[in-house]
Parts: sequence; C-alpha cells; structure tokens
Amino acid sequence: MLIVNAVEKMRSLADQYRNTGKTIALVPTMGFLHEGHLSLIRRARSEADVLVTSIFVNPIQFGPNEDLDKYPKDLQRDIILAQDAGTDVLFVPVAKEVYPENFQTFVNVKELTRGLCGKTRPNHFEGVTTVVAKLFHIVKPHVAVFGQKDAQQALVIKRMIDDLCFDVRMFISPIVREDDGLALSSRNKYLTPEQRRRAGILYKSLCLAREMIKNGEKDVSVIKKCMKKEITAQQGKVDYIEIVLPDTLQPVGELTGNILIALAVYIGETRLIDNMLLHLSG
Repeated sequence: MLIVNAVEKMRSLADQYRNTGKTIALVPTMGFLHEGHLSLIRRARSEADVLVTSIFVNPIQFGPNEDLDKYPKDLQRDIILAQDAGTDVLFVPVAKEVYPENFQTFVNVKELTRGLCGKTRPNHFEGVTTVVAKLFHIVKPHVAVFGQKDAQQALVIKRMIDDLCFDVRMFISPIVREDDGLALSSRNKYLTPEQRRRAGILYKSLCLAREMIKNGEKDVSVIKKCMKKEITAQQGKVDYIEIVLPDTLQPVGELTGNILIALAVYIGETRLIDNMLLHLSG
C-alpha cells in the first residue's frame, strides 16, 4: 500500500492509473477507522482496479463550537486497517495543501442542506461538498463509496455529482451496527461506559417507529412524540427527529411508499445520528 501526502503526487498517480486503463475507486474518510469504514473499503475494492482511501479531518465542515480539535485520531492503526481491507493508496493530505492561503471557493447544495443536520450545523454540508469535490478532482475516481449512516450527506453528494456533471458512479453501503443496534461512528469513542449503554436508544427508537407504522399508526406527530419520550427516558437530548421523503428530505404528508426516519441525539456532550429507510405499501 502506498501512502501519499502531497496533492500533486496523488494527482500524478491518478493520471498514471487512468492512462494505463485502470479504474479508480475512492472511499473518503476522516480516519479513526472502524468496521463501518472497512465495509465501505471492501465494497469499493470490488468496484475498481485501484482503491484509494483518503483520511482527512476536514476543518471547514466543523462549526466553531464543535469537536475539530479533539476528533479522534490513530493514523498508525488506520494504516494497518486500511491495508488489510484492500486499500492500494492511502491519501493523507495536510490541511494547508487542501486549503491553501486565501482559499475562497466553496460548493453549496442549497435545498437538501436546509433541514435535518443543516438546521443546527448551517455550514457543515458546504464543507463536506467542497472537500469531496476537491477529492474528486485530486483522486479522479471512477467510483466513490459512502455510507447510509450519513443519509443526508450521501444525498447531498449525489446531488452535487449530478448537478456538476462529475463522471463518478456513487454507491451507498448499509449501516453497520453494534450488537445493540448502535450505528458505528468514530464519535462513539467519546461515550463513557454508561453513556454507551444508553446510546442504544437511538436504534431502539427507530425500531419503535417502524413497529408503530407496521401496526397501523398514521400520525407522524404521534410517532415522533413516542420516539422522543423513549430517548429522553434514557437522558438523551433530541436535536431532531424527522420522517421525510428519502429523495428530497421533505417532511412526509402520508406514510406510504419510501420514507426515511432520521434523528440526531446528544448522549452527554456527544452528538450521534442514525436513520432507517422503510419501504411501505400503498
């Protein structure tokens, strides 16, 4: 496995691969890899000749009071995990190369970023789309793989790919969960043992909503109220609970067809997100 830090070196490598007819897959990450990331890497491995995994804690997607400075890092461990999962090139750029002095160009997907996480993290998705656009230009992938856990992010990136005519096929891989249903996340490291026990309530509340709908509940407000009650009983603080259309993120008017139940919850000081896609009849 090659480890590349320089942007121009990565661009040159990408040109070499493409000029020899090889296809490139990209898995963008912020590091501190876990099984969720590794599932994306393994999926990408099956889709192209060369697999590039990037590790970059992107400063412009963090708000002023968020966890940029304490975001978990363990590069040596990440190197071993990425290589074992099938990575050919580990791209680990430094921030001053990604965002040189006087950087002032950003990518903004408007409508899809207004709700859900966009309400309380207003500049977050602009940071995400900007760095992903830059990675696409640097790595020049034919394929990119993202995770369903970040459902809004995945939809925003898909919109950017379509709107800006990126020649990249995008795949979304399923959420990977712990035994109690907690979605794997690098931020789970922040949880104390007691908080970790309580964090399982995110998935349990999603399952509760699924069962309520299965049993005939049609009132979205009733479902959200019951979910919130379960979460607050475990000392979770709800940022949002929403039931939306998965292609537009607009609130559903009727519980039929495809719906996305999404939530963000603080367990202690740690903000966790999760979601569940449902395919309903009618």
